[in-house]
Amino acid sequence: MTSTLPPVLSIAGSDSSGGAGIQADLKAMTMNGVFAMSAVTALTAQNTTGVSGIFEVSPEFLAQQIDAVFTDIRPYAVKIGMVSSSALIETIAKKLRQYDAKHIVVDPVMVATSGSKLLRDDAVQALTEKLLPMAEVVTPNIPEAEILSGMKITDAAGMEAAAQRISEKYHCAVLCKGGHQINDADDLLWRNGCGKWFRGRRIDNPNTHGTGCTLSSAIASNLAKGYPLDAAVERAKAYISGCLSAMLD
Repeated sequence: MTSTLPPVLSIAGSDSSGGAGIQADLKAMTMNGVFAMSAVTALTAQNTTGVSGIFEVSPEFLAQQIDAVFTDIRPYAVKIGMVSSSALIETIAKKLRQYDAKHIVVDPVMVATSGSKLLRDDAVQALTEKLLPMAEVVTPNIPEAEILSGMKITDAAGMEAAAQRISEKYHCAVLCKGGHQINDADDLLWRNGCGKWFRGRRIDNPNTHGTGCTLSSAIASNLAKGYPLDAAVERAKAYISGCLSAMLD
């Protein structure tokens, strides 16, 4: 057992209520045994019921944050969450290429759990063109998978078809997250032309704000610790299930 914690970088927006975004990422990474770092893309005024304001940082300042991290404490993995504009997405892609970043996990945050839209239309194209092809894995929920695949998802077969299309189009693994009335809480990992289901039990807990941020952060943490993708997903899913079943308010 090494005494050093693998460093992991979260590039995402701040959530003033502490349940999602950078705050959720840092908590999840810490609980998963890594050293959590951040580059903030935006400040948000939000809580569990919605987003009332977004204040973006400039692309130049985001670049400075990423430079500061990579030139001192090189991350073993990078998780990317809410990035609301194409200019910021292009900055992230440029910097991650510059530093040859490894184990990139993209959580394509397009719509908040509360239903608030978090991604401008021009940013969707930048996300798909610039960031998804760099990702080791992308972690869309059902509505996000529908946007990325251009398909309607109504059942497990639809999840498989959409995940396959996203994976083939952007040359990355896809973890299509279940729920949203499609299934219990079964997630599908599609990679290298085949799918693997990770079965889950739906936990009747209303406090689901930030679960997507937490899951993707836990995956990045386990990749940083040297686990292969399948094991990283399995461990992350076990972690989020444990959090929800603890029924913390």
